[in-house]
Amino acid sequence: MTEEMGTWPHTIPHAAKAAAERWPDQPGIIEGDQHWSFAQVWADARAAASAFLACGLRHGDRIAIWAPNDRTWILAALGAQSVGAAIVPLNTRFKGQEAADILRRSKAKLLFVPEHFLDTDYRALIAGEDMPDLLESVLIDTQWDAFVARGRGAADPAVDEALSRISGGDISDIIFTSGTTGRPKGVLTAHAQAVQIFGDWAVRVDLRAGDRYLIVNPFFHTFGYKAGWVVCFTRGATILPMAMFDGAEMVRQIEQNRISFLPGPPTIYVTLLQELAGEKPRDFSSLRVAVTGAAPVAPMLVERMRQELGMSNIVNGYGMTECGAIAMTRQGDDSDTVAHTCGYPLPGIEIRCVDEAGRDLRRGETGELWIRGPSVMQGYLDDPAATAEAIDADGWLHSGDIGTIDPRGYLAITDRKKDMYISGGFNCYPAEIESLLAAHPAIETAAVIGIADERLGEVGKAFVVLRPGQQADERAIIGWARAHMANYKAPRRVAFIDALPRNAGGKVLRTALRDLERQEE
Repeated sequence: MTEEMGTWPHTIPHAAKAAAERWPDQPGIIEGDQHWSFAQVWADARAAASAFLACGLRHGDRIAIWAPNDRTWILAALGAQSVGAAIVPLNTRFKGQEAADILRRSKAKLLFVPEHFLDTDYRALIAGEDMPDLLESVLIDTQWDAFVARGRGAADPAVDEALSRISGGDISDIIFTSGTTGRPKGVLTAHAQAVQIFGDWAVRVDLRAGDRYLIVNPFFHTFGYKAGWVVCFTRGATILPMAMFDGAEMVRQIEQNRISFLPGPPTIYVTLLQELAGEKPRDFSSLRVAVTGAAPVAPMLVERMRQELGMSNIVNGYGMTECGAIAMTRQGDDSDTVAHTCGYPLPGIEIRCVDEAGRDLRRGETGELWIRGPSVMQGYLDDPAATAEAIDADGWLHSGDIGTIDPRGYLAITDRKKDMYISGGFNCYPAEIESLLAAHPAIETAAVIGIADERLGEVGKAFVVLRPGQQADERAIIGWARAHMANYKAPRRVAFIDALPRNAGGKVLRTALRDLERQEE
């Protein structure tokens, strides 16, 4: 079942350059009514690189991008990377102190922000913050053309000279972990690592030249950036950025632009199924590939996506900022495999499942997953202690994820190590319980946390989102759970909410659920 690692351009800008040479006239980006060919995208990226050089940006410097998905985000990233600088993507939901902390720690020299997004003035948020290395903030939506005009254009020979000096070992980006616990850490990744693992990822998920890829996942996240627009350059797929998720806009894009490739959390496919059930006829016949992850997927949802949405290829996967993509299911895997595993390791990736002492466990036993391979991060920014804690002397990245490896070599993530709770002496893994709850006919999705219990130490509390038109009460859900799972796994408390709190990558924010629980006490 082994696959070989592919051969890819050695940097992200060289991938964009190769796309311009191989597919010059094919649409590289579509935004609104405008189309830019791969050749034009690369020319615009070169012009941006010339502007960066004119501003004094040099090899090893860093720029930050704090903006929603759009064409100029890509051009700013490619332009900076073409002169050897690394990009620092910032979450558009950050508050001023959060952003300023990352700008200080990354020593970013330039910051690109929108004039306004979601009724927010981003420059005002960081006004008064001490950021000694930041030389300038550029409004990416209204000042981009003026910024590019500082350079000598796409034909600037200095861009070629700068490109010739960058290598696959140079840092391409510093992505700060989501910070759901503790202070975010900056993950250092090199160009060759990103292009290699996500090029191989694109092969596994069957992204093709000519595909129309609607990128719902934010560019400040690995899923929207490296598994998003970067892979489009390696495979010749058209990039359609979505600034923020909007169900109606997603439907319009699918129908108008004939979207074929649509990754995202399970909720977006539920939205499409609800649209199909509505009174207005919908044409989703262009959809071919769904790539999901970050949340449990019910087998019935996989079947409905195949049968009702007509998506012939539905894959699930596992990745993390510190290692990019790690595993993916394969084309043709059955619904249970897609729903209950996160796939087989990508080429070049080794995975172990170990106990608390670091001893390898037998297939099917639950333990912590350790990962080794060429895509494991270079380390955490200015934090050798945290790096040494995460990556051992033999190069194994200790993921903190609890899971299993089945006899086929497929992984299943049971939970985060830190999210496990113990009820009556039994280890309880919320993700496993959530997957079981997803089979309830009235439940759309659920998240479980451990709460204090005088007798058992801790018990599970489920936060449940019901399917449209369905009804259920706490007693009924608990009774069903006890009938369908081991008693110690069954939640003892149930709360009904309209939507689960999630981070940009679609993962449930258990910290927010714990805060909600404390408020209800």
